[in-house]
Amino acid sequence: MEGGLMEWLYGINLASIALRLSLAVLFGGIVGLERGANKHQAGLRTHILVCVGATLAMMTNAYIFESISHTSDPGRLGAQVISGIGFLGVGLILVTSRNKVKGLTTAAGLWASACIGLALGIGFYAGAIIAGSFVFCSLALLPRLEVYFYNRSRMMSLFVELDCMTSVREFLSSVRSKGITIIETHINKSDAIACDGYSLDLSIRIPKKISHVEVVELLSVLPGVFLVEELE
Repeated sequence: MEGGLMEWLYGINLASIALRLSLAVLFGGIVGLERGANKHQAGLRTHILVCVGATLAMMTNAYIFESISHTSDPGRLGAQVISGIGFLGVGLILVTSRNKVKGLTTAAGLWASACIGLALGIGFYAGAIIAGSFVFCSLALLPRLEVYFYNRSRMMSLFVELDCMTSVREFLSSVRSKGITIIETHINKSDAIACDGYSLDLSIRIPKKISHVEVVELLSVLPGVFLVEELE
């Protein structure tokens, strides 16, 4: 009985094919729902399609190896899936005009969904189920932990808009006078809202007794400042 169950689970047969594709829909959907609920580009349908497609590719490779040619490479199609997902990921990752990277986590989640699909396709159920659970927990639960620690970090990245170059110099001088260490500065004229204004990408280290919100409020009231925004 046990031997028959194992053959059913790990062999390429109608029942195991249905099970693997069903699990691909489930785990791809779980990850996709979390992304879609948070208004990210790749949502439920995209993740399901990627996970199901990767599962089918891996099962096709296993079928070729078992039923047609034992000399074929059982991992070749899986390797091609990994390469192909890179093109989808590139389309999701954007760098905004404020040098803010968006879509990186969604692209990583899409890649992870493909890997889960590959594991399901070859019958590696335990790895796929455990990895799928970890991926969902990472996306759904860890952002709160990130916010907790990031808000207590002494490092900050800021986007600042000022009305003129004189204000830029005065702003940087005022920042230093408040005990804030400037790590890196990048000045750009093209990103500013005002026609004669300047934008400033700033990396700073703040004192221990001041919070991120207090830093933004403190710098926002300096002369010539239009906007101060913390970058993620």
